[in-house]
Amino acid sequence: MGDRQVAEVKIHPEDEYNRRLVDNVHPAGWQNPEPDGRYNLVVIGAGTAGLISANGAAGLGAKVALIEKHLMGGDCLNVGCVPSKGLIRSARASADVRDAGEYGVITNGYKVDFPALMERMRRLRAGISPVDSAHRYKELGVDVYLGSARFTGRDTVEVGGKTLRFAKAVIATGARAAAPGIPGLAEAGYLTNETLFSLTELPKRLAVIGAGPIGSEMSQAFRRFGSEVYLLEKTEHILPREDREAAELVERSFAKDGVQLLKEASIQRIEKKGSDKIVHFDQAGQSRSIAVDEILVGIGRAPNIEGLDLETVGVDYDRTRVEVNEYLQTTNRRIYAAGDVCFPYKFTHAAAAMGSIVVQNSLFVRTRKTSSLTIPWCTYTDPEVAHVGLYEHEAEQKGIPVDSYTQSLEHVDRAILDGEEQGFVKVVTKKGTPQILGATVVARHAGEMISEITLAMKSKTGLSDLAYTIHPYPTQAESISRVGFAYLKTKLTPTVQKIMRKWLAWRR
Repeated sequence: MGDRQVAEVKIHPEDEYNRRLVDNVHPAGWQNPEPDGRYNLVVIGAGTAGLISANGAAGLGAKVALIEKHLMGGDCLNVGCVPSKGLIRSARASADVRDAGEYGVITNGYKVDFPALMERMRRLRAGISPVDSAHRYKELGVDVYLGSARFTGRDTVEVGGKTLRFAKAVIATGARAAAPGIPGLAEAGYLTNETLFSLTELPKRLAVIGAGPIGSEMSQAFRRFGSEVYLLEKTEHILPREDREAAELVERSFAKDGVQLLKEASIQRIEKKGSDKIVHFDQAGQSRSIAVDEILVGIGRAPNIEGLDLETVGVDYDRTRVEVNEYLQTTNRRIYAAGDVCFPYKFTHAAAAMGSIVVQNSLFVRTRKTSSLTIPWCTYTDPEVAHVGLYEHEAEQKGIPVDSYTQSLEHVDRAILDGEEQGFVKVVTKKGTPQILGATVVARHAGEMISEITLAMKSKTGLSDLAYTIHPYPTQAESISRVGFAYLKTKLTPTVQKIMRKWLAWRR
């Protein structure tokens, strides 16, 4: 073992749960090992892509080094999926109590305890963190180095004053929040996903810039906690990447919650007046302004590449990503990249899939491609919006003629009984065939439903097969088989009906 100890890291607030988290993902006093010979794989970054790469390679017998300069677990564990979904669950509980009267349950008022729900989130995050811990990866046979890495030669990386030699390396350093260049924003101060989960007091008034997934999810959650929320979006609807019908249903839910949605808003500047932060923006040709206590920026990501000295090893990059081919090789064929640092779809599950691709392609025969991935995603608003594959307009842009089949949840018994009729399942197929090209699901648990369609696409199972897949009754997932039957009905043409009538008449 080396004699240089790793510097201590602290996360606000410094309670028992955050101390437990840090003890796992960046333990104070950690001693980096002494490099001993060449590594099969040196992994830079211990977020999802890096952890999967390191774990997979070590499990196959490779000699692996894993380097992390901040918190193991990356964004997902520390400032992304895990804490945000913890808050979203509390927000749903609040809305369920608020709406309990619709189900015949009378409540005598209720109160949201923001410090308590934030403490719950920190407790659960700390409880999950051992899976991504430095000690666990050491036990898995990975040499864990805490510190900043930089390439120093064609096959060397330096960390904490030690030089590591590698046969292959992977850059899995992720991406970070990058605020837009709005005049006055930096001076007024703002929150991102990297600071939001350290709050201990609920902002009375919150402006959210950008109605993408992060902005939409947190706008709804904080409104349900009791904040006055202004959601500013420059386009015509929230979740601009998603199906317009899906976005409209979520907007209706936002209206019920009381989120003040400001669409087609162009922010001009922000100023600080005392304790107020004033957001000046143009909307429909009118100049407007709102005063808030906090601003959350929910747009913009930048790759974490500073200090890596990528030029030293001939790895090309720009302000948005490290350049890779479909095998995840960079412009230096010995060095791979995976996850948010290089890929347009910045999802934890996509990063995990890329981590496994790196293991195969870097250690064995280079066969696996990112183009072969079928990647679903979900925005965890209420209702949720999940999608996989192509949208209708994308298929049309590619010159692929399509058919579209939709089942509204308004006619699905379980959704009616749950009081969750606002949603639908839409499946896009290649015209005249059962071949599924893509699908969108809007439902309270859409993220749990989309995987059935993802599996069908990956296994090349047609929409007709989903029709004949027996679903338990009553479930909201029954809507998927109904979409399949909608396709089958198109095969019952007048000619087919005429032939069948003649056949059945003859059989009488």
